[in-house]
Amino acid sequence: MAEELTEHAHPVPVPGWLAALCRAFAGIGGLALLAMMLMTVASVTLRGINGRPISGDFELVEMGSAIAIFCFLPWCQLRGGNVLVDFFTQRTGPRANHLLEALGDLLYLLIAALLLWRMWHGAGEMRSYGEQTMVLRLPIWISFVVILPAMALLVATCAATMIGHLKMARSA
Repeated sequence: MAEELTEHAHPVPVPGWLAALCRAFAGIGGLALLAMMLMTVASVTLRGINGRPISGDFELVEMGSAIAIFCFLPWCQLRGGNVLVDFFTQRTGPRANHLLEALGDLLYLLIAALLLWRMWHGAGEMRSYGEQTMVLRLPIWISFVVILPAMALLVATCAATMIGHLKMARSA
């Protein structure tokens, strides 16, 4: 696949396959949100009709929210959706802006890698201990099947945008 430009304030090229993966994970996050919305509407409706909501609806919303949030992180990074305070850099040149963006991407990369490492171990411990939700008795580690690849994709996306900013700084 060809390269695709990010939508950052200072766009950089990223591999097309990475953009496609970020888009796919954002789609998974959107499906999780849609499922939570439909389940919540059904639960509230059932509560109003017969006084009995969907059992464990809050647990499903917790797990779905975690999945949605982590699935959206790579897309947010790719599209430059993270908060950017450019008050001090409005008058700086493209080279300085790309270098600052690369530094920010490096910090985000390090944080994402640390989180991925610890979440990997946390998921393993939850699985080995058999930790479950209170009402539905769902294994908690099951949500990590989606969350861990999403975090790995975030790490790859941070690395790609950082490299892109460094290349753009060199050519500016």
